[in-house]
Amino acid sequence: MDYEETPILVRHLGTAAAIVILYLTGMRPQEAQSLGSGCCPDPKPNPDGTMPRHLIRSHHYKNVRDSDGHHVSAGEERAVPWVAIMPVVNAIRVLEQMVPEGELLFSSAHHDIVGQRKQRGALKRSSLGRRIEDLVSWINQEAIAHGLPDQQVPPDPHGNLGLSRLRRTLAWHIARRPGGLVAIQYGHMRTALDARTSTGYGSRERRGFHGELDVETALAAAATAARLRDAAAAGEKISGPAARRAIVGAASIPSFEGALTTPKAAAKFLARDGLVLFDNPDAFLICAFKRDTALCDPDPGATAPNQFACQVGCGNAIRTDSHAQAAREHADRLDARAALMPQPLGDRLRLTAGRFRALAESHDATAQTAEEALA
Repeated sequence: MDYEETPILVRHLGTAAAIVILYLTGMRPQEAQSLGSGCCPDPKPNPDGTMPRHLIRSHHYKNVRDSDGHHVSAGEERAVPWVAIMPVVNAIRVLEQMVPEGELLFSSAHHDIVGQRKQRGALKRSSLGRRIEDLVSWINQEAIAHGLPDQQVPPDPHGNLGLSRLRRTLAWHIARRPGGLVAIQYGHMRTALDARTSTGYGSRERRGFHGELDVETALAAAATAARLRDAAAAGEKISGPAARRAIVGAASIPSFEGALTTPKAAAKFLARDGLVLFDNPDAFLICAFKRDTALCDPDPGATAPNQFACQVGCGNAIRTDSHAQAAREHADRLDARAALMPQPLGDRLRLTAGRFRALAESHDATAQTAEEALA
């Protein structure tokens, strides 16, 4: 690519790479701004032939203090590197082609192509924020110009797409969409983060991304408990080995969600092993998570299940009438797809549909009211 001839496209390409890195790592903007060329080398194969994960070396700034307790504005290199999934690695490789070797990935001197400013350091946070808005405008203009209005970026009711919102959005998807695109892309996130160990993905003690994830997870769990409580009050029946425990957990949620909006309060809420409820719509159940009985192989310090690894027959599972009905409807959709598929694939879909119907029938045979489950 001739960068001199396409400065606007290069600018948008760099912005898109920044979004990928910030969003899919949970990095703070300052940490991403400090990344340099060569920060994520290709790993060498293990002796058994497997490839280890890519690691990102960077600096952090928050709560960095010297021996006298004074804040160190220059920050320090993270003792524990970030673990990068391939979209992040690809974004870094793109940026490494845009700056000289050894330069900051977001060097002002090389990214401000239009202004041609000869300044040192990385692009400012405010500049990156404006570039994101410019990228959104460019995408929308291109979508209209090519007759693809459905590919426009819709207006955000909460305002501009600020950098600080990316971490919280990532946490929201991990906590609330266990079977969604983001969670599937890197299903190890939930496991590694819950471990709270130095080997975790983006591990940085509870004050880092863990705090963001705890808040979103606690809010999602509180909403699940409220829905279960309302469903039981409306007469829906409940089945599953953890039915009694789930009803007790649903009755013990905070009186308002505002109580869970701090990392400390959220962590305390999630630490109630056995009483915190996690909705898993892809498995058509609610998990009343208890570490010792979970079949999803949680880590010893886990405060949430590995929802992407939910296992049939787990002692933490419960279902409501709504879950059973949703399972039947999903089975009907699978049968409809199977009718249009070649026989081998169609047979597999029909087999899966049969399993979901069996779950619904088992619920119907064993379901109890909340009062019966508590008796």
